[in-house]
Amino acid sequence: MSKKLISLLGAAILALSMAALAAGQVVTTQTATKVVQNPDGTWTVVEYPVGKEVIVDLTPTATLKGATGRATILRSPDGTTVRVNLTGVPADMAALNLYAVDPTGTTTLLGPLTIENGVATFATTNPLPLERFMIIASPSSDLATFTPEVPVIFRSAVPTGLAIVPLVRKDDDKIVAAGERVAATTSPYAIPMIGLPSLPAGKESEVHVNFGDTYHAKRTTIFITPNYKHDGMTRVKAKFHELSGVPDGAFLTLWAVASDGTFTRLGSTANNGKPNVAEIDTDKNNTNLTLSDFGLFLTTEPSMTVAAPSGPVILRIIK
Repeated sequence: MSKKLISLLGAAILALSMAALAAGQVVTTQTATKVVQNPDGTWTVVEYPVGKEVIVDLTPTATLKGATGRATILRSPDGTTVRVNLTGVPADMAALNLYAVDPTGTTTLLGPLTIENGVATFATTNPLPLERFMIIASPSSDLATFTPEVPVIFRSAVPTGLAIVPLVRKDDDKIVAAGERVAATTSPYAIPMIGLPSLPAGKESEVHVNFGDTYHAKRTTIFITPNYKHDGMTRVKAKFHELSGVPDGAFLTLWAVASDGTFTRLGSTANNGKPNVAEIDTDKNNTNLTLSDFGLFLTTEPSMTVAAPSGPVILRIIK
């Protein structure tokens, strides 16, 4: 083999090695508009529904070859039941503790797991009002807050149909226009994605709505048109009827939340008396919605230019 060919092969191997090393070091960090979400799924806080048993896969650390984990979670008004079963636990591991991590990163110690012959089990009904959380199993017994650096053996994955609740941060109260994306505020919202790719492109589809316990728009219709003008943008049109219940000075505000936890305000409307019918239309208010998928929900807000949602969810949009 000639020296020139050997040199070329060596250069190619070196280039491939450097590319693989760079790829292995890619980490998405928290910015002003993104949730902390590392490639290994570090942040997996979700809101669990009341009265519905949810099966959650528990992902082992990469060093545990062949290990498996599963949790069964049932949230009720009286408390949250958590049952866990882990296999492939290292034989030399004497203690392992289970924690719930809330949207602020604060941990709640659920208790120690029972370990026997590489199998760890746990079962409890926690009287605390656990609603939005992720589960981690750690050998540490004194965790107060969660960071990607804490020693974690297993962590919960995101169950199908549930969306990640963003890491809570305080917003700077800036004013934003409709269509500008902002991060989560101190009131996190867990809204499921509508499954935009499954809707016909270029055609208007009506989606179903799920009202909250208290709502101000007694009849609402929502229409979504993906790739509305064959420009990649999605049109969202909402019609609200019977707005007499909207308080004076409050504004019905429609939000889109992306899978990374950022919010886009699609528009706001007030109760203007009779006729008490209003509309929010992203095409008419020139809101460029280009997300590949998103969740939709409605809140009442104190102004038409709030930076991020702060009021209660009064309506969720479901497929």
